[in-house]
Amino acid sequence: MSFSDLRIKRIETSADTLTVELMDGRVLTVPLTYYPTLLHATEAERKSCHPIGAGYGIEWPALDYHLSVEGLMQGLPEAPGLRRKKTGALTPA
Repeated sequence: MSFSDLRIKRIETSADTLTVELMDGRVLTVPLTYYPTLLHATEAERKSCHPIGAGYGIEWPALDYHLSVEGLMQGLPEAPGLRRKKTGALTPA
């Protein structure tokens, strides 16, 4: 397996999960409770995402929100105590 196998092949969101398929065939499914910004976003905001950083990250432009494959694989949740406003600014939760 090469590092390039860890790139994103497919991203899918639902009302309560984020699913990311990697080039190596692994599928990561994470509950959105790990990512309150996505959990509280509209369906359209959640679905409007794309790979960034040569496929090693995900961006939600309308939310100014980003996740990395590395963070997903490590099971890292969103930083506690922060929630992004729709303008992208950080505010205490």
